[in-house]
Amino acid sequence: MSQGLVTAAYMIAGILIIMSLAGLSKQETAKRGNYFGILGMAIALVTTIVSIELDVESMAYILVAVLIGAIIGILLAKRVDMTEMPELIAALHSFVGLAAVFVGYNSFIELLSDHSFVGSMLNIHLTEIFLGIFIGAVTFTGSIVAFGKLHGKIRSNPLILPYKDLLNIGLVLVSAVLIFLFISAGASQSGIVYLAIMTAIALFLGWHMVMAIGGADMPVVISMLNSLSGWAAAASGFMLSNDLLIITGALVGSSGAILSYIMCQGMNRNFFSVITGGFGNEGASGEAEEMGDYREISPEDAAEMLKGSSSVIITPGYGMAVAQAQYPVAEITKKLCDQGVNVRFGIHPVAGRLPGHMNVLLAEAKVPYDIVLDMEEINDDFPETDTVLVIGANDTVNPAAIENPSGPIGGMPVLEVWKAKNVIVMKRSMSAGYAGVQNPLFFKENSYMCFGDAKTTAEAILNAL
Repeated sequence: MSQGLVTAAYMIAGILIIMSLAGLSKQETAKRGNYFGILGMAIALVTTIVSIELDVESMAYILVAVLIGAIIGILLAKRVDMTEMPELIAALHSFVGLAAVFVGYNSFIELLSDHSFVGSMLNIHLTEIFLGIFIGAVTFTGSIVAFGKLHGKIRSNPLILPYKDLLNIGLVLVSAVLIFLFISAGASQSGIVYLAIMTAIALFLGWHMVMAIGGADMPVVISMLNSLSGWAAAASGFMLSNDLLIITGALVGSSGAILSYIMCQGMNRNFFSVITGGFGNEGASGEAEEMGDYREISPEDAAEMLKGSSSVIITPGYGMAVAQAQYPVAEITKKLCDQGVNVRFGIHPVAGRLPGHMNVLLAEAKVPYDIVLDMEEINDDFPETDTVLVIGANDTVNPAAIENPSGPIGGMPVLEVWKAKNVIVMKRSMSAGYAGVQNPLFFKENSYMCFGDAKTTAEAILNAL
C-alpha cells in the first residue's frame, strides 16, 4: 500500500474520530457519533495492518490477535451492564497504559541495534520513550485502582500516607533527574536501568495518586485517566512514527482534560485539589441521630402525592442505575404526563460514577430528550415545583454543600431539591452517600423517605398510579 493512500486513509479516519467526539457531545447525536468512531477505528486498524510489509506467517499472528481481541470485546460488551460501564472504562484505560509501556521498551531495545538516530534526533526519540513509558505506567496502575474502587474491591475512602504530597513531588523530581541521566546514557545498556527505576516510580505514583482520592471524586478521576490514556497513545504514536495514533491520542487526551475541567467545575473543585486528596475524609457515622427525625412514606402515598402535583422533577442517582430502575421510572413519567402533570428530569453533572451516566440510562428507557435537563437549566425551577422525586441520589442533592461551606462537600453545586414543596427520597436506608457525608435533606420538614430497592419501589408507585 502506497504511503499516499495510507496518509489519505489516516486523514479520513481522523476526521471520523473528530466527528465521533462531536456527536457524543449530545444525546440526540450520540448513537451516530458511536458509529463514526467505530468506522474511523476500523479504517485505522485495517490501514495500519496492510501498510506494514509482513510475511504470511506474521500476518496470520496479527489477524489471530485481532480476532481474539474482537471476541473478548464482544463478550464483555454483552455481559457488562450499564451500571458497570465506569469500571469497564477504567479497565480499558489500564490496557492503553500498559501498551504504551511495552511500546516504549520495544522502541528502546530497537535503538540498541539501530544507529540511524544520532545527535538531537536521538535525544528527542529518547525523550519520547521516557515520557511515553512514564505516562503509560501511571495510567496503568491508576486505572487498576480506579477499577477496584468502582467495583467495590478497594475501599472508596482515600488512603492518606504521611507526607503524601511531598512524597509525590519527590517522586516526580527523581523522575526528572532520571530523564537527564537516561538521555545522557544514550542508546546503551545502562539506559535500561534508568528506565526500570523510572517505571517502578511511575507505577507506584499511579497507584498512590488514585488511592489517595476519595470516592466522590471518582468521576473526575475517570476523566483524568481518560486524558492520560490519550497522551500515552499519542506518545506511542511518536515512538512508532504513526501520525494517526498521535492525532487520536491528542484528541482523547485534550477532550479528557476538558471533561475533567467541566467535572471539577460541577463539583466546585480545582483539579489540583482532586489530585491531592478527595472527598470522604469525614465519615457520617453517628450523625443521623443528631439531625432529628425523618418521615417515612409508602409507595402508594407517594403515588398519590405525585398524582396530585401539577409539576414534578425527578432527580436520579447511582441508586437508580444499580437497581436498573430506569424502565419503571420511564413508565411513571409517561403515566404522569398522560394525566397532565409536567414532568422533567434534573441531572447533576457528576450523578452516577461517570459523566453522562444518567442520560444514557434514561435514553435507554426511551425517556424523551427534551425533558432531561442539566442542573444549570433546572435549578431555578425547584421553588415552583410541587414534588421532587429523588431516586438513589445522595451527595448531588445534599444541602450541606451550601449550608456547611467548611464541610467535606462544602461549595459543591447541588440540585436544590429541598426548595420544592415536597420531596420524596427513594433510598435503601439512611446511610451516607459515596462521599461519606450525611444528608440533612432526609430530615427536613418537607421531605419523605420511601425505603426499598429503587426498582421495586418504582414498580410499586407505578402500580399505584
